[in-house]
Amino acid sequence: MVIRDAVEADLSAIVALYNSTIPTRIVTADIEPVSVESRLVWFHAHTATERPLWVMEIDGTIAGWLGFQSFYGRPAYRETVELSLYVASEFRRRGVGRRLLARAIAFSPSLQITTLLGFIFADNRPSIQLFQQYGFEPWGLLPGVAKFKETGEQDLVIVGRKVALE
Repeated sequence: MVIRDAVEADLSAIVALYNSTIPTRIVTADIEPVSVESRLVWFHAHTATERPLWVMEIDGTIAGWLGFQSFYGRPAYRETVELSLYVASEFRRRGVGRRLLARAIAFSPSLQITTLLGFIFADNRPSIQLFQQYGFEPWGLLPGVAKFKETGEQDLVIVGRKVALE
C-alpha cells in the first residue's frame, strides 16, 4: 500500500471511483456520473503544500483517494478544510479509509490546518463510524437537504475535529 500525491494521470481512476459511488445514493449528492474533463479545475485546485489530493495504491490499482478542500472560500476559514474520502468497493474494510484519514489528521498541522470537517449522509453509517473512530464529533445536521428520486430525502451530518498546530 502506497499513499502518494495524485497526478493528472490518476484523474480518470479517481473519477471512475467517485462515479461508482453515485448509484448508492448514500455517498454523494451527484445523481449522474461526472466526466474527467469536468473535474480538471477541481483537480488543479489541489496542491501538495496547501490542499493535497492523495491516492492510495494497492498492487498498482487506486484503492481510494482523499482530498482537502477549502471551506467556504473566505480568508477567516483558511485553517478549516473539508475532507473527501472515497474507497473502491473491492478495497473496503481493508484499512484504506483508516490509513488515508489517519494520514490527513497527522499531516494537517504541516498545512496550518486546525479544523477538519466531513460532510456525510446520515445513512452512510460506515463513514460516520470511521470518522468517529478518529475523533470526529457531530457538529451539525442538515435534515432532508438532499432528495433522490429512488430513496427520498437524505440528512447530511457535519462531523468535525480540531487539530493542534505543532
